Amino acid sequence: MEEVLVREYRAGVEECVHTGHICGVDGTGSVKYSVGDVQALTFLRSSGKPFQAIPVIKHGVDETFGFTDAEGAILMGSHRAEPFHVQALESIMRKTGIQEDQLICHPTYPLSVYATEQLHREHKPKRPIYHNCSGKHLGILALCKAMGYPLEGYGNPDHPAQQEILETLAYMADLKQEEIALGTDGCGFPVFAMPLRSLAVAFLKLTCPDLIGDAATRQAVEKIVRRMNAHYEMVAGTDRICSSLLMDENIVAKGGAKGVYCFGLKKERLAFALKVLDGSEDEWPIITASILEQIGYANQDTIDRMYELAPLDIMNDNKLVVGQNKPVFHLKSVN
Repeated sequence: MEEVLVREYRAGVEECVHTGHICGVDGTGSVKYSVGDVQALTFLRSSGKPFQAIPVIKHGVDETFGFTDAEGAILMGSHRAEPFHVQALESIMRKTGIQEDQLICHPTYPLSVYATEQLHREHKPKRPIYHNCSGKHLGILALCKAMGYPLEGYGNPDHPAQQEILETLAYMADLKQEEIALGTDGCGFPVFAMPLRSLAVAFLKLTCPDLIGDAATRQAVEKIVRRMNAHYEMVAGTDRICSSLLMDENIVAKGGAKGVYCFGLKKERLAFALKVLDGSEDEWPIITASILEQIGYANQDTIDRMYELAPLDIMNDNKLVVGQNKPVFHLKSVN
């Protein structure tokens, strides 16, 4: 039931076709816009990081260890291990006493090309904190220290920290815990799968925290979102879609691996979850820009930033236009 989202052409010849699903919900959690199957089962991957951080903030762990707002923001980040990211991560380790070898995420080089090139020039090795999920891991380890949970096995599904994350996510998505499927993410954490509509509902609550009945959860979400907007560079990095969207204080946004992307609009009380079925992330800005255009979003600067990240014109290495990206989907209004 998937539909074509973006077609790519080179010299007028169709070269790539990207299919997928889109679900948009209104302020009541009802489906308002759809493309494809809004019930498509979808792994959250890193789009789940804001929810995984809720128990950390709910228990005041950030205040216990004196995290700055920027350090608090990287807990939700899929960072590129740029120098300012590494500074924040190392500061968190100093404040908490967490040792880098306690992280279960695998040592790697940064996702940032320029940061990796600099490390190679300096003959420096891979590190666990260069992993794009290390902020999330440090947050959960800090939660364990603050709550007296064992640090050993903190990534196991039956660990008390992971059980609280699952409970929180189910609450935010209006699901029962047993309705959420579990897998293992690339970083070693549990990863959650749910219908695309439920993911949109969870992001709606991030976007409109007045919908959250539990006061402690609501206050944690308000702090998380404020930090994501104020320190958007910590959520992704230079010239990345999440950071570019979060520059707009009306937007809450977070993507994950294998083509899943989510964002919400505060004033409009709308939230969208989408899945590109071939797992590509390159089309996210184009799809997001088209969604914003189709609903008549007022901030043109935000839309322009999306097209700067992913121009409709395809250029070769010599900066010559050699093809086009064309968003071809149409949001279906659901009454």
